[in-house]
Amino acid sequence: MRCHSTDKGRLLQVALSLLLGFFGLSVSPPAVADETTPLRLCADPDNLPFSSENAATPGFYIELGGEIARALGRPFQPVWVPTYYTKRQIRLKMLAGQCDGFVGVPAEASFMGPRLVFSKPIVHLGYALVAAPTMKVNGIGDLRGRRVAVQFSTPPQDILASDNDVRTVTVLSPEEGMQDLADGKADAAFIWGPSAAWVNHNAMHDAYRVVPVEGDHMQWSAAIAFPRDRTDLRDQVDQAVDRLGDSVNALAVKYGFPTDAPSRGELSPAHPGKGEAQTTGAPPPSPADIQAGRKLFNETCSHCHGPDALQGEQRRNLRLLRQRYGNDMSRMFMTTVTHGRVSKGMPNWSGVLTQDEFSKILAFLTSIQEPGS
Repeated sequence: MRCHSTDKGRLLQVALSLLLGFFGLSVSPPAVADETTPLRLCADPDNLPFSSENAATPGFYIELGGEIARALGRPFQPVWVPTYYTKRQIRLKMLAGQCDGFVGVPAEASFMGPRLVFSKPIVHLGYALVAAPTMKVNGIGDLRGRRVAVQFSTPPQDILASDNDVRTVTVLSPEEGMQDLADGKADAAFIWGPSAAWVNHNAMHDAYRVVPVEGDHMQWSAAIAFPRDRTDLRDQVDQAVDRLGDSVNALAVKYGFPTDAPSRGELSPAHPGKGEAQTTGAPPPSPADIQAGRKLFNETCSHCHGPDALQGEQRRNLRLLRQRYGNDMSRMFMTTVTHGRVSKGMPNWSGVLTQDEFSKILAFLTSIQEPGS
């Protein structure tokens, strides 16, 4: 009986499989094409207007990720990670292969050095002045004599600390700053612009004017970061972003990003260079604040960190905070106590202690830091 060509092909496949099986080998299926592989972007599940796991309001980054994936002919899959410590999450998630890109990263080559490559900027972000439309607020000169909500350990707080004619009201988040405005505790706010605009539009019916502020450390571009060996994917995403220009702008408007042109006003602060630690410029704590902070610490924190923060276990030794974090110590302390580290047994103390109590505990801890070796 004659064998047709197709029969010969089947026989050759069977023979090859038997031969490879004899030597303990196997035939691998062909690689799955990129078109069927999801584009996986790491994003925060609770960070509107940027990203959210709520399908009704997914956020700017998530909707943009879906648009980019469709432009590439691929499905889209967000990978949810908290972004309080962005660099750490990039190392643990993206560089470990759990996502293809990390969205919303500063588009600066100095950010984590040569380990990353960046897409083209997808949005411009920064701090903004927020006030009622009837109040002329475009710079520091317009804030003098007023109460101004500022976020703790941010460039706006650094700037206003040097102006004795501005009374600052310290807050821990832009949402808190907006609420202080609504409650009459502040006349204006100098806070994170995108979040302020989102709250203003969705919760306060556009009651305030949100004006981006130009200046050192005030505005920058955000991009999508990729591992350095994925320049191919980066280039594909760049091409997609170019084609999606109108859609990107429409999404920015949808999520209430400030649309006014940045105003420099009278802002001309002296700041450290990029990459250097920033300080708040606040006066040193008083002995009374240190003593009150010691009492609060021993009542609240000593069961884990030892009386007067004397602790033999190094990872819990809060007398080493300055050695670990340098001039970033204050920001790390405030972030930790107001967000917690649940996986390590550290609860979130927001709503239990007040901002003033946090500041006094920090004053005590600052007074007992051990010098570096």
